[in-house]
Amino acid sequence: MTSRCVQLVLQYDGARFAGWQRQPDERTVQGVLEDALLRLCQVHVAVLGAGRTDAGVHARGQAAGVRVPEKWTLSSLRRAMNAVLPDDVWVKAAFEMRDDFHARYSAVSRTYRYLVGTDEEAESPFRRNRELVWRRPLDMEALATSAATILGQHSFRAFAVKGTAPASDDHRCIVHEAEWSHRSGGLFFQVRANRFLHHMVRFLVATMLDIACGRREPATMTTLLDSADNHDASAPALPHALYLENVEYPAELYLQIT
Repeated sequence: MTSRCVQLVLQYDGARFAGWQRQPDERTVQGVLEDALLRLCQVHVAVLGAGRTDAGVHARGQAAGVRVPEKWTLSSLRRAMNAVLPDDVWVKAAFEMRDDFHARYSAVSRTYRYLVGTDEEAESPFRRNRELVWRRPLDMEALATSAATILGQHSFRAFAVKGTAPASDDHRCIVHEAEWSHRSGGLFFQVRANRFLHHMVRFLVATMLDIACGRREPATMTTLLDSADNHDASAPALPHALYLENVEYPAELYLQIT
């Protein structure tokens, strides 16, 4: 049976998921998607994500690659999947891709956003489970300086969970964008890079917040980028305020857009 290669752009609320990757006896994003495709296609369809978001982490632009029978058009596949998926997962878009498309390895960048609530209403039940409540004063200049420190290519071994990358991996990432910005009710940190290590964004956010509130020295980021381990990094910020915003691919991999 002939098939078509499709990129699904996904949004999901991570609160009730044990992360992206399928696990026995756990509810995961990959598992829910593969179950939906089995129902629609009557055969197992593997869903390969651009990245494995942790338990509690949300997505507004996760990308996943699937191969489905050619009878499925992009619009009919998206419509059918959204009809059978649970209400905390939604297929935002579907693109037909070249056969050599790989959701993980073809990506040229990924963008994450971390939300921090600094006003009193951040304690609201409508916000506290979607952003990090932070009521201590923050030095915006210190945040900006810390973010600028990580731009470019560095080894982020100090900002990753030990043992989750192969021993041969140099933990080097190229950070294209890293910036703190104001928003209504607080701040957000946005970072775009060619790759991310396990918990990397959460380690970075926690360390920068500790610097900006005076709990750590201003030179901490530079020191950690020279470190061979993560022993001196701040404990990672909570996952519920982290969002995978976008995954970027080369334009030549797209065959059809609807």
